[in-house]
This record gives sequence, structure tokens and C-alpha cells, in this order.
Amino acid sequence: MASEQELLRREARLQLMDLGIDPYPAEAFERTHSSADILSNPALIDSGEIVRLAGRLMNRRIMGKASFAELLDAHGRIQIYANRDELNRIEDRPSEFYNEVFKKLLDFGDWIGVEGRVFKTQTGEISIYASEIKLLSKTLRPLPVVKTDASGAVHDAFADPEQRYRMRYVDLVVNPSVREVFVKRSRMIQAMRSFFLDKGYLEVDTPVLQPIPGGATARPFITHHNALDIPLYLRIANELYLKRLIVGGFEGVFEFARDFRNEGMDRTHNPEFTILEIYVAYKDYRWMMEFTENLIAETALAVNGSYIAEYDGKSIDLSPPFARVRMRDAILEHTGFDIHKKSEAEIRAFCEELGMETSPEMGKGKLIDALFGDRCEKSYVAPTFITDYPIEMSPLCKKHRDDPDYTERFELIVNGRELANAYSELNDPVDQRERFEEQMKLSQKGDDEAMFIDGDFLRALEFGMPPTAGLGIGVDRLAMLLTGQESIQEVLLFPQMRPEAAVSAPQGEGFDRFGVSEGWVEALVQIFGRPEHLLELKPTQVHQQLNGYRKKNKLEIDALSLEEVQRWFQ
Repeated sequence: MASEQELLRREARLQLMDLGIDPYPAEAFERTHSSADILSNPALIDSGEIVRLAGRLMNRRIMGKASFAELLDAHGRIQIYANRDELNRIEDRPSEFYNEVFKKLLDFGDWIGVEGRVFKTQTGEISIYASEIKLLSKTLRPLPVVKTDASGAVHDAFADPEQRYRMRYVDLVVNPSVREVFVKRSRMIQAMRSFFLDKGYLEVDTPVLQPIPGGATARPFITHHNALDIPLYLRIANELYLKRLIVGGFEGVFEFARDFRNEGMDRTHNPEFTILEIYVAYKDYRWMMEFTENLIAETALAVNGSYIAEYDGKSIDLSPPFARVRMRDAILEHTGFDIHKKSEAEIRAFCEELGMETSPEMGKGKLIDALFGDRCEKSYVAPTFITDYPIEMSPLCKKHRDDPDYTERFELIVNGRELANAYSELNDPVDQRERFEEQMKLSQKGDDEAMFIDGDFLRALEFGMPPTAGLGIGVDRLAMLLTGQESIQEVLLFPQMRPEAAVSAPQGEGFDRFGVSEGWVEALVQIFGRPEHLLELKPTQVHQQLNGYRKKNKLEIDALSLEEVQRWFQ
């Protein structure tokens, strides 16, 4: 039900139309200045020059035949002076525009265009003496009114995270600091892009819909392509496609990519996120460490004008060089346990001795990863490269030149969180195939994040990839660091949230009449959505597709016979 304020605004909309004023005019409003342009240019004061600017009508103070208001645009606020006699002389307007329209029918938050000259009030405030005020868009819902008292205390703040994330468009209007976060995020990405382009690297795009979710160990989102009649996956990483381009002859490629992982949500994870990946031929992970610390430092300087990041109550120095610590040494220092040459059973036993939760599908790599994350990671506040990961943790990484039990890999840890991941890329196709096969064994044990075997990527490697260094940086996490935000939702314009009203997914009732067993209904809904989509195919196609889906996704339901599928069509 509409509130009283909303009803009054809807009535005002109708009254404006009755007066011949379009609440949503189509023609452009040409601006000459922004609020910042005017406030930063004293020469405009009393120059007689006519300025035109547009924004939201804010903080109106109605008086007699003259009133003050504020106009909010993308660059700040500026005071507007509205005079009855000045506004009423505009042709093609109601003769009492000031009293009937400006005072009664315009509301807090309405979009207006203003034309006038710049002057300074008796209190010294730079203002616009309006010779015209034009309604550009009528708002039907009132904005939250955030008040600041004489002592600077804020009242009625629009501060509830649930509301702020859900109505980011309101958050950006009433909380200027939020707008600044996203301005800085944009500046950060521009700085990174310039860093790469200045070195001659090529920005590219790779597929979001992929037949195999490769390049990382994560649970993917699954969808279905009706025309090709195949399951597809939203990408969990763009790594394998970018390395194909190195095979193709590009010497340096990068991409700011949206990736998707069907995992939990917390203060540092969102199912949809942005990552930067770059691959440079003829380089190794040692070169990439220096490249990374220079990239982070230059980006911090571009965003904040300083190498110091104020984060979580700490001042973190991002100037190079960063510390370098081997993973084996980090675990030994913080736990007293040496992972070198230890078996999966020995590592599992030590984790359980520490009270850590383990599960049977966790292989040696995941156990070491959990041990480091639980006992070591939070200790590294200053930027630190954790290097030389055990081979079980890095199926796409080249074996270490000095010790084949480890790989040439590093992660950059800042304030106890991973910020970047990099390798000397594995370019031996035989070794890569063996690593993929090890991942399949983990998958058979029940690890639903294990990598798939990507036959086309292996074929690409067989055509030869030069020595290559690769780097991935979590763009959202870097934005958190450089803007001082402790939650990833604060640096995402539209973070993932539950729907306000429960939106039920298809329940599969339409499939019930076919006699589909309960275990298969969810898969049918996932693949076909609606029964009529299934009926567009032949029983043999449906039989093949469903059993392929069952095998690929390791569903714990019985395989379908062709006879059973044929019965559905009867």
C-alpha cells in the first residue's frame, strides 16, 4: 500500500499534467556546468554569465516570494535561489509558477534543470540565481532524509545494510561516501588497465558460457543451451582460454572477467565476482612477483595518492618490495609441523590433532590448504608472497625447478587474506594430462570442486606454449583494501541477495504426470525448465542427455533406461 507521501506525489504528478507541465519531458536539457565547475571557478561570480546545470532538488527552504534550495548532481551540491517574480515571467508556464509549481508541486528528490547566473549571498555562499527551473523527472517515492545537527551528529541515517544493498540507487544518493567508494573502484581498474596497456599487453574477452568449467577448483553454476541441446557452465575462471591465446602467438594478454562460483557467501565471497587475469610469455613466477608488487603499488598511488592503505584499523604499506615466505616454512613456523614428504594420512592426522574439521574427500592438497588457511594466513598483515606450493595444490602450475614436490607458485596475502595468485604456467602437455587425471581421482572420491579434464586445452598445449607467467587478482578484494571496506558487499554495486519476496523455482509438477521418479525431477527442471521443452526432443536425445548429465554431475540416482524415458512420452 502506498504511503501518504507517495499518494501526495502521485496527486502532484496529475496536477502538473493538468497545468500543461510534462512530469517526464522527452527533450534533452543541455548543461554548461556542474556544481563543482561553478564552486571552483570564482570568476563566474557576478560575471553575468548564464550557467545551466541539472540534478536533484534537495533541502528546499520555502519562504515568501523568495526561497532557497540545494541542487545535488554527480559532483556535489550547490545552493539555488528561487525568486517569485523571476520565475513567473517565463513564457509558456503557469502565471503563478513559483507559488503553484515550485512551492507546492515540486518535491524533495525531483530531478530539475536550472538556468541562471552565479552570485554570492550575504553569508558568503556561492549560489545560482535561477531565471528558469525546469522539471525533468517527478519522483513518486520520497528519499530518506538524513539530517546532521549543529554538532555534526547524523540522524535518521540510511544505514541498514540490507536496505542499502537492496536499494543501492538510494544509497548512492543519500550516502556520498558510498559514491566515493565506487569512484575509487573505477579509478583502480583504469589504473590497472593503463599499467598493462603501457607495457603493450592486449586486453581480450573470453567465453562466459563454457562446456567445461576449467581453470580453478570450484563448484560451477550449470545452465542449458536449448539450441545446442547441451549443458553449459558459467565460468569459474578464464585461465585456460587466455593460455590458448599464448599458444596462438600473443605475448601478453589480460582480461577483467566476471566469474561465477556456486559457493557460500560471506564478507569476502560473492557468487559473482570480478577477477583480473594476465599471462605473459617468456616470463616466470619470480618475474611476476616483481611485476605484481609494482602493479599494486602504482594502483594504490593512483587511487589514494599514497602507498598506505588504511584498512581494518591498520596502516598497510603497499610500497615494494613485499616479503617472500615459502609455504612449507610458513606452516612450520606457525604450527611446528613440516609438510615436506608427509603423506595424506599424516597431514590429516595432524589437522585432526589440532581440532580442525576434515572430510574423506579432502586430498593432500586440500588438507594443506586448510592447514595454512586455519593456522597461518591471518598472521600476514603486511603484503607477503607465500611461495612454492606443494604440487597437490596446483594442478595447472609448473613443477619447481629445484624440487619436484613443489610448484613455482605464489599467493599474495595482505591483512590475512589472499589477494592474488600466480604461477610459472605448466606447459608440458603430458604432465598436465597426468595432473588432470589426478583431479579426476579426487572427483571420484567426492570432491565436487575438482577440475574436469579439458581435452581441447590439452590439445592446445600439444601445439606448444612458450614459458609463461600467469597472475590472477581479486578485483573486489583489492577494491576493499584500497577503499577501507571490510565487506565485499560494500564494493559491489549490486551484491547477491535473497529476493524480497520468495520466488519459487519451478517445482516440477508438470513432469509428475509423466511418471518421472522423484530423484530425477530436479534434474529435469534444471535442464529443461518446463515439460514442453522436453517434448520438443526425441526420447533417445533425452535419454542420452540426462544420463550424461547424471554422470558429469555425479548424481546419486539410478541411471535411466531408454524404455523408461519412452514411457514419459506416452
